[in-house]
Amino acid sequence: MPPSVPSLPRRLARTLRTSLFAQVTCALVLGIVVGKLWPDTATALQPLGDGFTRLIKTVISPLVFCVVVVGIAKAGDLKAFGRIGVKALIWFEIASTAALVIGLVAANVVGPGKGMNVDPSSLNTAAVDQTTGGGHLPTTTEFVLNALPQSFIGAFAENELLQVLILACLVGAALLHLGHTKVPKILPAIEQAQDIIFAVVGFIMRLAPLAVFGAMAHLVGNYGLGVMRTYAKLIVLCYVAAALFVALLAVALKLVTGLSLWKFLRYIREEMLLALGTASTESVMPRVMQKLRRAGARDDAVGLVLPTGYSFNLDGASLYLSIGTLFIAQAVGVDLSLGQQVTVVLVLMLTSKGMAGIPGSAFLALSATASSLGAIPAGAVALLLGVDRIMDSMRVVTNLLGNCVAVFAVSRWEGALDTAKAKKVLDGEDTSAPDDGERGGAADGDPGAAKSPGGDSDLGAAKGPGGEKGPGGEAGTEALAPGIPAQKPKELKEPAPEAG
Repeated sequence: MPPSVPSLPRRLARTLRTSLFAQVTCALVLGIVVGKLWPDTATALQPLGDGFTRLIKTVISPLVFCVVVVGIAKAGDLKAFGRIGVKALIWFEIASTAALVIGLVAANVVGPGKGMNVDPSSLNTAAVDQTTGGGHLPTTTEFVLNALPQSFIGAFAENELLQVLILACLVGAALLHLGHTKVPKILPAIEQAQDIIFAVVGFIMRLAPLAVFGAMAHLVGNYGLGVMRTYAKLIVLCYVAAALFVALLAVALKLVTGLSLWKFLRYIREEMLLALGTASTESVMPRVMQKLRRAGARDDAVGLVLPTGYSFNLDGASLYLSIGTLFIAQAVGVDLSLGQQVTVVLVLMLTSKGMAGIPGSAFLALSATASSLGAIPAGAVALLLGVDRIMDSMRVVTNLLGNCVAVFAVSRWEGALDTAKAKKVLDGEDTSAPDDGERGGAADGDPGAAKSPGGDSDLGAAKGPGGEKGPGGEAGTEALAPGIPAQKPKELKEPAPEAG
């Protein structure tokens, strides 16, 4: 007899029990319903989302540190790591500038603020000060100095990603300089710490549906759905412009790597939905790093490009800021010349780089841009207070996709992307990927997890189980002299991908 097919309710129950995507989707819908029907109760649910984000933030800095240190040590070439950083910054600047230009063109064509005839003196600017906490965006000098750590522990305690990146680069360079014979136990210990951190991430991710429910209920309960009708033209314009930018990202990814952005979207659909629900890309950084590595991007590229992009490549924020600046100008009846709009792009190219992690950073950047022009009252940014949270979804999706595309593109550019593996993973053919909380090893076929880019013998794989020497006898333990990275016999090396 053919096996019995489970009933529809049982299949739905099993899907809901086993699929994070289904759980987050249900939580998202339920949060909207609760926020609409019981707004007073819904606003008290915000701690659910905030608590989840705080838990995720606790593991981001140590995870980035471990991934970058292991990536540098296993790449065996600090110069290659430097090239990855330079190429990443070039890509970030091009992508951010493209987002700014698309935003300005869209705002000029549609004119979302035209006809509003708002009197700036009638606006309540105190609400802007409350949102920003009286803060300010750092100057270029302050930004550079703040990126330099004052203490090793302080960088982790304050969750300063750029400072942690610099420390990780220094530690990775020191490991290469000293070689395996002087510090044989350090890299395996860091790899084991990385395994533990991924396991912790897996535990925390089980709380994701609660976080999405609380955050969405609070958003709808606090701001309501009516604000969308008031600012409908601006909201639609921002989302259409973001869709256009994402389409350009898809074209760029296809041309540079041959990969499909739509398949990648399906691959990270759970993380994308979670980021939408919590309005935070930080909440999914550990999982996205894990999935990018599983999709063939090498450890050093993922460890450097993705965290750096969180500070330097805010494409969604750049898009929103350019549209928002012109919306404000049009609303108060100011007609900006072409020269002034070029100034807007130049100012936002600088101010958008210092936005990450600063409360009310969008309003601070808009105020700075308005002040630099001298034609728009700085207090007019209060016009965007009611709609700012509605834009979170657009900013989150665009920022996250922009940074993921940057990882693939820079990895391909540097020859650090296993394109064949990436296509198999995105097509769903590679089913050997690790589950949440586990890091793929040699058995997974993950080229950046337990192997060096060139093969099996590296700093962290010198010994097999129980302290036995790995394959190749002494080659596993004496592969490195001080300051010299491990070298693999030619016949064991994997073919390097073509430069993209």
